[in-house]
Amino acid sequence: MGKKSVAMVTAFLLAVSLAGCGKQGALSVQEETWGHLPDGRPVSLYTVTNANNITVQISDYGGTLVSVKWPDARNHIDDVLLGYYHLNGYLKNNPYFGGLIGRYANRIAKGRFTLDGQQYTLATNDGPNSLHGGDKGFNQRMWEAEPITGRDSTGVRLRYISPDMEEGYPGKLTVEVEYSLNNDNELRLDYTATTTKKTVVNLTNHAYWNLKGQGNGTILDHLMMMNADQFTPIDSTLIPTGELRDVAGTPFDFRQPTAIGTRIHQENRQLRYGNGYDHNWVLNKPRAGALTLACRVTEKSTGRVLEVYTTEPGLQFYSGNFLDGTIHGKDNKVYEHRGAFVLEAQHFPDSPNHPNFPSTVLEPGEQYTQTTIYKFTTTGD
Repeated sequence: MGKKSVAMVTAFLLAVSLAGCGKQGALSVQEETWGHLPDGRPVSLYTVTNANNITVQISDYGGTLVSVKWPDARNHIDDVLLGYYHLNGYLKNNPYFGGLIGRYANRIAKGRFTLDGQQYTLATNDGPNSLHGGDKGFNQRMWEAEPITGRDSTGVRLRYISPDMEEGYPGKLTVEVEYSLNNDNELRLDYTATTTKKTVVNLTNHAYWNLKGQGNGTILDHLMMMNADQFTPIDSTLIPTGELRDVAGTPFDFRQPTAIGTRIHQENRQLRYGNGYDHNWVLNKPRAGALTLACRVTEKSTGRVLEVYTTEPGLQFYSGNFLDGTIHGKDNKVYEHRGAFVLEAQHFPDSPNHPNFPSTVLEPGEQYTQTTIYKFTTTGD
């Protein structure tokens, strides 16, 4: 946290330590008051640290992943997440930086879907479509939060109850998300949800990553490997057509490590529609719901390697196409065009309107579950 932001927060700290977590040592979580909403409600920031000098910050406003500070191969520590060190940035100029996304991550065509013959109408906040939960999604809600500790990890448990018909979605939805960090340098996100009425649910996190450090140039030289043989092509409004298309012979083939910028400027209708990469990849799975490697991103100059494991069937890769140099983030750094990438573990966009896609329907008495893990390593580990 920058010096100015530290001066602004209330000096209230809660420290929880875990001793005896193996030879690597203790884990800890600290809570401090980060600021206040316009209506006066206090907002907290939780700082979670492991024995390997990795520090993760999470806020109860939006369930936001605020910061990930991570040593590189030479033990130099950078914050690799775009965003802000102060609450006001998230309240004013925030393209979903680090937020928990719901009720439905990604897009729903024309803001409409049908369940049991009844049509539901949502806000159309992305051209003709509904995006990331509507006008006020989960990333703009206050979550109940508490520190959590375990034998091998520590973190924060967040809870939000979304009322029936909030943003047009049926059913009272009770959501819990746990962020936990361990000494194997894994940040784990466990999601659960239950509903009182039949509904649709698709939850994710919207962290913006730059493995050179936030604000340190573009991500076009990052090497990406995506464990996916297919992707879902989109129309001109970024809605899937319903096709599952092979990546072979296309700019979407990342089955072997390839620099993000290698083919991003090729003449290709899908790249033109997305203004770059803004597509869902169909992850290779031995069975539905298996926790498997989805993606690996390597940055050569720092040696940082980010691996994403998930139980979800899809991964939305967004190449920071709409960052344009107008946002000044942490340390007043300018966030330039393609200055970050986003990897959203999810069900497919617009699934409620595509019966051939994995279902996002949740019934009363059922439980939605999702697990995604970000593993932080360096080359040579």
